[in-house]
Amino acid sequence: MGWYVTKRFLLIIPTLIGIVAINFVIVQLAPGGPVDQMISRIMGETAGQSMTRIAGAQTAMPGAVVLDPGAKSQFAGAQALDPALIEAIEKQFGFDEPIYVRFFKMLGDYATFDLGMSFFEKRPVLTLIKEALPVSISLGVWSTLLIYLISIPLGVAKAVRDGTRFDTWTSGAILVGYAMPSFLFAIFLIVLFAGGSYFSWFPLKGLTSSDFESLSTIGKVLDYFWHLALPIAALTIGGFATLTMLTKNSFLDEITKQYVLTARAKGLAEKRVLLGHVFRNAMLIVIAGFPGALVGMLFTGALLIEVIFSLEGLGLLGFEAIVKRDYPVIFGTLFFFTFIGLVMTLVGDITYTFVDPRIDFERREM
Repeated sequence: MGWYVTKRFLLIIPTLIGIVAINFVIVQLAPGGPVDQMISRIMGETAGQSMTRIAGAQTAMPGAVVLDPGAKSQFAGAQALDPALIEAIEKQFGFDEPIYVRFFKMLGDYATFDLGMSFFEKRPVLTLIKEALPVSISLGVWSTLLIYLISIPLGVAKAVRDGTRFDTWTSGAILVGYAMPSFLFAIFLIVLFAGGSYFSWFPLKGLTSSDFESLSTIGKVLDYFWHLALPIAALTIGGFATLTMLTKNSFLDEITKQYVLTARAKGLAEKRVLLGHVFRNAMLIVIAGFPGALVGMLFTGALLIEVIFSLEGLGLLGFEAIVKRDYPVIFGTLFFFTFIGLVMTLVGDITYTFVDPRIDFERREM
């Protein structure tokens, strides 16, 4: 198992480079980049005002450049402005170098975990990710755990009681949860419990209260979950339906197999048959989706929830970076997302061996 894990870790490096390279080319060649956006912003200013502002920004940055009037630009709208101003903007954002030079320079920085500086926030990308990470981890981890804690027992119970009234009624509740989007349920919770039109039991925004630091340890824990109650509930309602039906169908498929009939014929207790034999095999397909579910909940599934509850997480950070064409933030969050996703996939494979020791990835590769 150790050699398999080592090889998978080594494969993460070329996979990361490949994914970043593909997205780098696509994003860099797409219209409406940071230079175009800056040109659009200053079209209403005079050339002198714009030159002064850009030159001042360059002076404040390490390695400031000297403006060279008379240069031509490839960007839309550049013909209406002073060529020296356009060149200054290009140099400010690093577009005065060829695309391959920018790419390899970025890879060199990433090798030392230097994710660059945000074009518009003027702050290190790594700092922005660190600030947004607690929100995404809180939403992703707790909602995913809650989904699994609800879905697996419920799916097993539905499989054991297949066709009964319990199965019918719970299927109706699951259908409602599946049909209701998370953001719509979030709005419903706000209207009902967060001071909308009825009760004001939960806070409307933020991960903690303004007096969080002055609270006791127990008070901090309670305040933390008090703020997370509604967002996690909204994420859970939209995620447990599919996993519950997957668990049920997986159990039903295993219960009808020959080894289960043999175990029952030997006189084994039903509880031992289900937990000792069926559970391990039925859970393989459920566990296979855990890394993807967690990563999706961490970085993408919670985007609208972050917006609705004013939670500044990684999903919102990446979305705003795409809208602004803030390339360092886009590629920094992409690098982080990809790395976490690849690691979680490896964790899922390792978890396979704990659930079913018969699985040996090293032997399968021989």
